[in-house]
Amino acid sequence: MKHTYIFLFSLLAFLTAACSNDDLDKESIFDGTEQTDSTPLDQWVKKNFTDPYNIRFLYRYNDKETDNYYNVIPADYNKSVALAILVKHVWMDAYTELLGQDFLKTYSPRIYQLIGSAEYNASTGSIVLGTAEGGIKVTLFRVNDIDVDHPVIDSDSPYPNTDAVPIDLNYWFFHTMHHEFCHILTQKKDYSTDFRTISSANYQRASWINIKDKDAGVKGFVTGYASMEYNEDFAETYATYITHTEEAWNQLLENAIQVKLDENEDTIFTYDKNGTKYPVYDYSGYDAIVKKLNIIRDYFQKQWGIDIDKLRTIVLRRSQEVKDLDLHTLN
Repeated sequence: MKHTYIFLFSLLAFLTAACSNDDLDKESIFDGTEQTDSTPLDQWVKKNFTDPYNIRFLYRYNDKETDNYYNVIPADYNKSVALAILVKHVWMDAYTELLGQDFLKTYSPRIYQLIGSAEYNASTGSIVLGTAEGGIKVTLFRVNDIDVDHPVIDSDSPYPNTDAVPIDLNYWFFHTMHHEFCHILTQKKDYSTDFRTISSANYQRASWINIKDKDAGVKGFVTGYASMEYNEDFAETYATYITHTEEAWNQLLENAIQVKLDENEDTIFTYDKNGTKYPVYDYSGYDAIVKKLNIIRDYFQKQWGIDIDKLRTIVLRRSQEVKDLDLHTLN
């Protein structure tokens, strides 16, 4: 408080001296006109997001729309243009193609906020992929790491390289958007409580950050983050399934099968009628993921009329089409 008082006192003295010695200019530095949408991206957003869906796409930095706990940087304009085109083509148009425009008009988040850098949580060592606030706003990070000329969308690997630059758009954006949108939908219509019991003994609310994605399957989770708690598990399983090929999903399931070990960490074997020795496998992780997906498939079909297999086909096709998109030009 002492430093504040000193600053205010000095400023007051300066202003008093200035007023006593100089005449004020009668011309205001403000012209009285309102700032209008002035860039091609503003006009494109109005046409493609705001007018049809009542969505605001905020690419300019706005401290009121960000978490001031983190140090972040604004999104680059040209990369914001690219992401706007990508969000429309791969995410929004996928749902519209399957369900019609009214679905997103009703349930889409109303604000997208772009941030150029990531949010790093020093206390846990984690990186925030995206946030959704009350079904109203979704924030996307690391926009400035997009390669506009050579966009990367990896739908084939269940374990993407999260450290790679240029970044994988599937992991950093599309997976995140399906995940956050899933939260929005489940907040409006809840899913079966049976889902919560499948892996109830294995959730790691405090230590999920220590579980690598490749190791999560044997515990019944598609990613390490899914092991945090059941709502994140539901959204992660949905988003992972929607954004990956059948081959990638099957690889994830296969990796969830574990060889059984005894108390000495030695492989447990069984023998067939001919005396041939085979290792015994633990399918509990595999079974848990399959059960969860079945509940998710049933939920989306019955509550929303969404066939997640058809939606995945559309998402994957549109992801492949990105290589032919002009991400520099707004049409």
